[in-house]
Amino acid sequence: MRRTTDDGQWTTDKIMFTGIIEGLGTISGIRPAGQGKRLSIQADFSLDQTKIGDSVAVNGACLTVVKISAKHFEVDLSPETLATSTFDKAKRGDRLNLERAMRLSDRIDGHLVSGHIDGIGFIKQQEKLGNAIIVTIAVPEALARYMIRKGSVAVDGISLTINTCDDSSFTISIIPHTADSSTLGTKKKGDPVNIETDMIGKYVEQFTLGKAVQDGEKKTASSAIDMAFLAKSGYL
Repeated sequence: MRRTTDDGQWTTDKIMFTGIIEGLGTISGIRPAGQGKRLSIQADFSLDQTKIGDSVAVNGACLTVVKISAKHFEVDLSPETLATSTFDKAKRGDRLNLERAMRLSDRIDGHLVSGHIDGIGFIKQQEKLGNAIIVTIAVPEALARYMIRKGSVAVDGISLTINTCDDSSFTISIIPHTADSSTLGTKKKGDPVNIETDMIGKYVEQFTLGKAVQDGEKKTASSAIDMAFLAKSGYL
């Protein structure tokens, strides 16, 4: 279902991605658009069957195509997107990871990715291990709380498995294919990256906290699902 956001953009409810990068693109232009920005992007691959109003994950952020021709398209960045992602510092010539929205008939090779960036992480360390690169990414505790060992995370839109994690960072393993086919292979220590944590963890937390929900004028009782219930039912 299509709708209009508060800043006038057309978007689509419940758009999903897989975190498997379709190809790369380059920022060919940036200009102001009200309190936001308009990005012009040149894709490295054909955008056939993509039309105005479609969604594209650009470095992990779900953005709406507002202009398109051949391999070139434009998207608008709202103030919210600029505040929560790396796009506030984007510049002409930057390389980008691109993925068009998944279709219901597609295989989900990565994990379910919404394209809603939770925040920014920073490359803390890179270390070669065999044919892989072990990357440590520093993140705020507010993001780290949704990460578990062997869980999923999207980094600049790339679906990756968490090797280890603590309250301030997590590590991932980058294989040569991922390094060659995405922007992660060019990242350096200190570079910022967009982070989307696993959406399932956020929903589980909401349910287990038992937060009352507004139902018209009446608030319903707290959820009966809590840590004691999960333990009793054998989930913990």
